[in-house]
Amino acid sequence: MTKAFPSIARRLKNIGIKLLKMGTFLITRFIENWKRYFLGDTVDVHPSPSNDIRPSLGGPVLSLGGGGPDVDDAIQWMINQVRGSSNSNSKVNVVVIRTSGNHDYNRLIYAMKGVNFVETLVVSSREEANKSEIFEKVRNADVVFFAGGDQCQYIRNWKDTKLETAVKSVYLKGGGVGGTSAGAMIQSDCVYDACASSEKGIETRDALEDPYRDITFTYNFFNWSNLKGTIVDTHFDRRERMGRIMTFIARQIKDGVSSSVLGIAVSESTSVLVDKNGLVKVMGRGAAYFVLGNHQPEVCEPRKPLTFSNYKIWKVRSGDTFNLRNRPTSGYYLRSVKRGRIDSNPY
Repeated sequence: MTKAFPSIARRLKNIGIKLLKMGTFLITRFIENWKRYFLGDTVDVHPSPSNDIRPSLGGPVLSLGGGGPDVDDAIQWMINQVRGSSNSNSKVNVVVIRTSGNHDYNRLIYAMKGVNFVETLVVSSREEANKSEIFEKVRNADVVFFAGGDQCQYIRNWKDTKLETAVKSVYLKGGGVGGTSAGAMIQSDCVYDACASSEKGIETRDALEDPYRDITFTYNFFNWSNLKGTIVDTHFDRRERMGRIMTFIARQIKDGVSSSVLGIAVSESTSVLVDKNGLVKVMGRGAAYFVLGNHQPEVCEPRKPLTFSNYKIWKVRSGDTFNLRNRPTSGYYLRSVKRGRIDSNPY
């Protein structure tokens, strides 16, 4: 009888371990399910690739939000473009992607015209970004929207993953890709990733004083055809970021990335909308600035203030347009940076 006690103890221990593992599994499943928020019609969630009778999509189109309150009409514009028109009977599936947060976009987007369903995915690791389930959910979407957040986390968790591949497939099939704040900044050809600075990132004064200190960039993320040679910045007017984007442009030219770089700077409560032909429309309360640098900076070195003459700047107000494929040759004003100071009001 005494000899049986160790055996019973081992069995109880094994049962306890199994229960612990089962509990961990259930908790994990709960967390995973909690990080997915769905609203809408489930009929068209997983269309059959071999028997997809849905009409072709009208894009690709982009929506770049400047942060702050969203421009609801800009998101609706993107949805309508993908549907083919504002009067189309077709409906689209929308997926919102973020690394943290909740489902606050679901009700907003689901209430818009022409939306079949909207699902928010909180994808906070590379492991999650490489899951087949996440890949399929995004690939089957017609519109993808990136919430605001931290572009460094977006790049670290999503670049070179199945999620990135899925988003690209949405664009290539004529869908829409949008985002606000950091979610807009990751769309450009060159991305200021903020991975070497504080969460707030580098601002104008520090960038102009030293173009290399704590300023890093990421390349070859999405590579959208109409955003070649661009760098996007947001929260532009409120945080007075003109000198910052001027520095980013100078760095690309000095470092040999490109001989000509166009900054797309979006004010808060404002969106830059890009149709499939590269025609931009600005929508919202503020303006967008298109800032061109097309020659070598006079001084762009570590621990030295920036000097760069004659940036060309187009200020495009709400309702006005700008052509990314056939850029205008007039309508701009010139501003220069001399020893870390902009020569006159750049706005």
